[in-house]
Amino acid sequence: MALPGIVSYPLPRPEALPAARAPWHPVQTRAALLIHDMQRYFCAPFPQDAAPLPEVIVNIASLAQAARACGMPVFYTAQEGAQLRFDRGLQADLWGPGMSCRPEHQDILPDLVPSPGDLVLTKHRYSAFQRSNLETLMRARGRDQLLITGVYAHIGCLATAAEAFQRDIEPFAIADAQADFDAERHQMALQWVAGTCGGVIATRDVLATLTEAARCA
Repeated sequence: MALPGIVSYPLPRPEALPAARAPWHPVQTRAALLIHDMQRYFCAPFPQDAAPLPEVIVNIASLAQAARACGMPVFYTAQEGAQLRFDRGLQADLWGPGMSCRPEHQDILPDLVPSPGDLVLTKHRYSAFQRSNLETLMRARGRDQLLITGVYAHIGCLATAAEAFQRDIEPFAIADAQADFDAERHQMALQWVAGTCGGVIATRDVLATLTEAARCA
């Protein structure tokens, strides 16, 4: 029931992303950035010196820096270790007890440590909206778009995108700022988002939008 070992695979390239059914585009004054579950426990199954993880970390860090520079809220999700069965719920049946309270499990990766002003939400279920105040925090800041990065594309990232859509928040899967168990599931997640609930976009295109916003501020 533990997380599987993950072999190296190439990230989706910007020119090969699925076309989205939705007509939306990220807008700096409407969007928030979500860095989803980039904790040591969830990233440990990846090869540490081969694709996709190193590139994903660089892309997320670049997005976070650009978001902060133009005043965009940056949210993190992070699970707590040693969850009681009541808190872990049915996830225990699929994935076992999960992480411990040790820093080598719980800590967010050092290259992605939150900055002052970022908001870290305790993660309880696949979707970042479950048992959290993410929607309330977004609405209070006038945000109705969510740029989703992190792991895993076909589990928590996908569930978060689907729930954002059902809460009338426009979700965007940042294709090369997410990682997954393998290329097939990563691609499936992007196709599902594109076809049913949101946009699929590359890091470079989000950065172009945010850089232009910061320049015009």
